[in-house]
Amino acid sequence: MAELTKQTQLTERQRLILSLVVHDYTETATPVGSKTLVTRYKLDASPATVRNELATLTEMGLLHQPHTSAGRVPTEDGFRYFVAQHLQRSNELPESTRQMISHQFYQMQYDVDQSMRLAASVLAAQSQGASLVTAPHPEQSRFKHLELISTQGRQVLMVLVTVSGQVHQRIVLLDGPVSQSRLSATANRLTEVFAGKDVENVLRSTTGLTGLEQVAAHWVTEDMQKADSLASGEVYLDGWTNVLSEPEFANAEEARRALHILEERSLLQDLLARTVLTGAVGGVHVLIGGEGTWDELRQCSLVLARYGAPGLATGTLGVLGPIRMPYGHTISTVRFLSGLLSDMVVETLGA
Repeated sequence: MAELTKQTQLTERQRLILSLVVHDYTETATPVGSKTLVTRYKLDASPATVRNELATLTEMGLLHQPHTSAGRVPTEDGFRYFVAQHLQRSNELPESTRQMISHQFYQMQYDVDQSMRLAASVLAAQSQGASLVTAPHPEQSRFKHLELISTQGRQVLMVLVTVSGQVHQRIVLLDGPVSQSRLSATANRLTEVFAGKDVENVLRSTTGLTGLEQVAAHWVTEDMQKADSLASGEVYLDGWTNVLSEPEFANAEEARRALHILEERSLLQDLLARTVLTGAVGGVHVLIGGEGTWDELRQCSLVLARYGAPGLATGTLGVLGPIRMPYGHTISTVRFLSGLLSDMVVETLGA
């Protein structure tokens, strides 16, 4: 409610001045004064008038004055207000940028691994931050196909393919040698019985199976349960040096603390589960200064989005940078790439 009150109290000129302070501070990393605003942006107001507005915005907690003779810098609440205003607008990347990125993805021919690497690279380059992309992962594994291949003696290679396109392989050991024809017949039988089912319905369908079929069905359910226990796919990271080069991270330890949350799977999954994974596909979620929850991110902001097709497979992409990040361009980039990756999921896994 406090944030809504701030929004209703701001005049049009105050909103303009706040956005200019955010823009200028993002570019220069130095406090912004009234004379700078009037001169650089040719404002139709005197420096004294702008100075009064800066003082009002400071009293409201949207700006901060490092010391008496300095200009102003945005507070976390100031950045939040700016971001909230931007998220309400449907700003897009320039047409030339969208065409360039789309062409790069077209050349990948919907190769999932290469597309994930490209997405991480594009996000890092466009935002000048550290990028994060998780591979598309089914919300719940569904069975598609099974192969059982005799290797040597009692050893059998089991290949399980899920509807999302994930392939699980492992060597299993039987009580005794079994012919390839019997293994193939068993695999074909289970493929017919389990087709399109999640692990819960696979378990319900094991009634009536006998002998080798029951053994193979047990292996199948084990692998599907393991897949479902993983909350996200492989993680692709890029652009770490971008963050380390920012003046906010002259003390490299601060940057390492932030990047650690992207490296540590349990921390990352907790972050995603409590933010973007609860939202709709394509929606952008912005975390500023750790939001009082993640101490590792107190000097950082994260722009995140979920992509994919619910019921099929979804993933996450995002950018980590200093709180003084170019939110407008970063949000537009994340939103655009979310759409491209969602199209990829539908094209490659929706058949």
